Amino acid sequence: MTNSVIDASLPPSGPIPQPGDARTKSWVPAVLIGVAILFLGFVLYIPAINVFYQAFHKGIGPFLKNLKEPNFLHAIQMTLALAAIAVPLNTIFGLATAWALARKRFRGRTLLLSIIDLPFAISPVVAGLMIVLLYGRNGWFGGWLQAHNINIVFAFPAMLLATIFVSMPFVAREVIPVLEEEGLDQEEAAYTLGANPWQTFWRVTVPNIRWGLLYGILLTNARAMGEFGAVSVVSGNIAGKTQSLPLYVEEAYKGYETEAAYSAAVLLALLAVVTLVVKEVLEQRTGGYRKKVH
Repeated sequence: MTNSVIDASLPPSGPIPQPGDARTKSWVPAVLIGVAILFLGFVLYIPAINVFYQAFHKGIGPFLKNLKEPNFLHAIQMTLALAAIAVPLNTIFGLATAWALARKRFRGRTLLLSIIDLPFAISPVVAGLMIVLLYGRNGWFGGWLQAHNINIVFAFPAMLLATIFVSMPFVAREVIPVLEEEGLDQEEAAYTLGANPWQTFWRVTVPNIRWGLLYGILLTNARAMGEFGAVSVVSGNIAGKTQSLPLYVEEAYKGYETEAAYSAAVLLALLAVVTLVVKEVLEQRTGGYRKKVH
């Protein structure tokens, strides 16, 4: 009893907080936030606002007129076609790869993970150059392709290969952590109840990873529709033939068709905005689902 009273009367150990310390540190978050906003303003906000201003400062009429240009319409069709093929292929590849890496332990697993991350490390221009060195006229397979009158480089197939390459990792990289977090309990329970692997995959695995999968598909689509570097190397940037929307922006700007360039840039910017909004929604859904699991 005496010891308790004595201990309670002793002053707390460590330095005693001073009233001025909190006031001194209170300005630090405000300064950091201000610096971040200022940096984003010069790097992101002001350029984005300028794009919309340049596209609409003469009114909505010139903007709509630019959207009806034949080369512009062809660029949109080319971009949509590239995304329509690349996204499903990368989704199938990403699902299969994620399932194999999350559910199996095999020799070469680390190497496969590194290969999946390769498009993140390699410059898109280098990726396009690799395709040219393989399928170009003087490439490894160029002679055979030319003998059989098959055009890969400076045609749609090379643009598709470049788009697939740069957008390849997103689905796999988003699905792998979700599969590892879910574990095998529900799948093993389904097997115990008599479900075959295909039924288990569609009725148990896919519903559990749906938000991560949708997130990966969203990022894949955004990268496929906005890719410039790799596609510019392999396409030849021929107006009305091998020109995607990002290539059209560059070509129009270089040709002093600034209004057309800014109109196309607005569409790409709107795609980015939609991507960010959907991304935020999916992140909230995924976060809520993970909290529920835990």
